[in-house]
Amino acid sequence: MYGKRAQDNAPATRFRSDRLCRVNGELYFSTRENTLEGPFASAEVAAREVQAYIERMQSLSLNR
Repeated sequence: MYGKRAQDNAPATRFRSDRLCRVNGELYFSTRENTLEGPFASAEVAAREVQAYIERMQSLSLNR
């Protein structure tokens, strides 16, 4: 995938991957900001939290 985020100076190649991972048996998701969010009780809860995180990040960028 070749694209440019609003805060990037130039387009770059982005590789999509599964955002969910297990650390010591617990579910987390990784972010573009290189953080791990979680732990979550199930993949369904983690998927809802991924969407909530994206919405928070978009809201923050609109308020700048």
